[in-house]
Amino acid sequence: MELSKKYNPSEVEDKWYAYWLKYKFFHSEPDNREPYTVVIPPPNVTGILHMGHVLNNTLNDVLVRKARMDGKNACWVPGTDHASIATENKVVAKLRDMGIRKEDLTREEFLKYAWEWKEEHGGIILQQLRKLGASCDWDRTRFTMEPELNEAVINTFVYFYKKGWIYRGVRMVNWDPVGHTAVSDDEVIHKDTKSHFYHMRYFISDGNGNPTDRYIVVATTRPETIMADAAICVNPNDERHKWMHGKKVLIPLINKEIPIIEDDYVEMDFGTGCLKVTPAHDANDYEIGLRHNLPVIDIIDENGCLTEDAQILVGEDRFVAREKIVKMLEEAGNIEKIEDYISPVGYSERTNAVIEPRLSAQWFLKMEELAPAALARVEEGEIKFIPDKYRNTYRHWMENARDWCISRQLWWGQRIPAYYLPDGRYVVESTAEKALEAAKLLDPNITAADLHQDDDVLDTWFSSWLWPISVFDPKRPGVPEHKPNADLSYYYPTNDLVTGPDIIFFWVARMIMAGDEFMDEVPFRNVYFTGIVRDKLGRKMSKTLGNSPNPLDLIDKYGADAVRLGMLLCSSAGSDILYDESQVEQGRNFC
Repeated sequence: MELSKKYNPSEVEDKWYAYWLKYKFFHSEPDNREPYTVVIPPPNVTGILHMGHVLNNTLNDVLVRKARMDGKNACWVPGTDHASIATENKVVAKLRDMGIRKEDLTREEFLKYAWEWKEEHGGIILQQLRKLGASCDWDRTRFTMEPELNEAVINTFVYFYKKGWIYRGVRMVNWDPVGHTAVSDDEVIHKDTKSHFYHMRYFISDGNGNPTDRYIVVATTRPETIMADAAICVNPNDERHKWMHGKKVLIPLINKEIPIIEDDYVEMDFGTGCLKVTPAHDANDYEIGLRHNLPVIDIIDENGCLTEDAQILVGEDRFVAREKIVKMLEEAGNIEKIEDYISPVGYSERTNAVIEPRLSAQWFLKMEELAPAALARVEEGEIKFIPDKYRNTYRHWMENARDWCISRQLWWGQRIPAYYLPDGRYVVESTAEKALEAAKLLDPNITAADLHQDDDVLDTWFSSWLWPISVFDPKRPGVPEHKPNADLSYYYPTNDLVTGPDIIFFWVARMIMAGDEFMDEVPFRNVYFTGIVRDKLGRKMSKTLGNSPNPLDLIDKYGADAVRLGMLLCSSAGSDILYDESQVEQGRNFC
């Protein structure tokens, strides 16, 4: 065959990739060589290839192929994450297009649709990674909700519960009113958002529920929550407000009488120095409420709409209610002034909905033992961060880690293995059969029909934190007495992890915790943090801006090697990547 005058990557790349797969050049089995192990950061089953994936998997492939050339037994494990919130949203949207509401389905019926969606769409990104040329061991592909990995997650929950590190309690959580679930602190993205400071007049009560001619001014960004106010709080050292002590005020519009209380939490130089305390709708207010034994009045439901307890604007969306209530307050003479204000507002990472602080019964994993041990692994140099600057970020989070809210109000995911008796007591076991045995110790007359399993599922990260262990030996996590199998003994710990700094808490820290707890060993030796891929103007890539190219289109145009080399030409550890298509053209010219 005559060599073509112009290099055609599609002819070369497709041919050789198929050849490599046919002869299993990417497959690895334990032998007497030095292992080199990498686990892929599992992309969501909802995902499709984007430029961030191109960067991450190109860097992984460089490391893996170099290890093979050095004669090491290289093993790159691929797989996908079930992505509870994202996937459930996709399935709900598809059902909506079919004229079906989730609320009208049983859990089993919904999960049937979810698995059908996963089978249809879940493998797309892995096929796209093949097109990119990733030399993964595809025979080892794992999915976080496959039966064996499910069992690992359930065993882990039972292990920590019986150790006393998992508990259930009512806490203030970050509520996603679109996803209809709690999300952890790490899944809340705070964005500076244009807002207003509403200065409202609260008239002093005469003691009989009637307003006097005196009032105090309270500033808030959330006037729609005034109906849930339980008190007005001032700093006890604020001389301006000494005259208020012991008095009561009337909530505007509903004329409900509430006390004026004193607490050091209030900043005298912020706003008017008077704070409306709404324990059901603000984490700090909730803590004040606990200290002063204030009532908790919840007026916003799981959809972000006002409930009957609000008394007015019942059923209105919280933001619609805000606009309406401001007009009502102006008409009633309760608005002193309105100021423009930029405030950090929390958004759900998964749905981009504005987070609503909400009291909810949730399951939590204690961090008091796990976090210090995982911090020590990095501080003592067992794990190296590249670049090293992220060690400070890691340390700050680990030293301030709060208990992990691990429950999610969803159906797609690993269902929490807690089984409730009719009287409200519960047992935690890995199977329904074991739960029945445990329940009979509490009530000998109990039957399987009397037990109800918790409806919540576990946070997706509660499965992916086991990833470097469970992909090799799913029976190890949560079962310390299980001797590691041949794969885990050979391939663990892995060598390098390539990931983004945005999941240093979600995933990196938690994998270190799991490795420390279940293997008494780090899960990897090095963590290489990539930057964010931006356009040449420095803007983050997004569909809205239209500045995010489709990697598959670039591959069709220039070839996979050209795209990968183009990404490498503009990347450096920990620094954002300014992508320009001219770099891909350079890659093509080199090829």
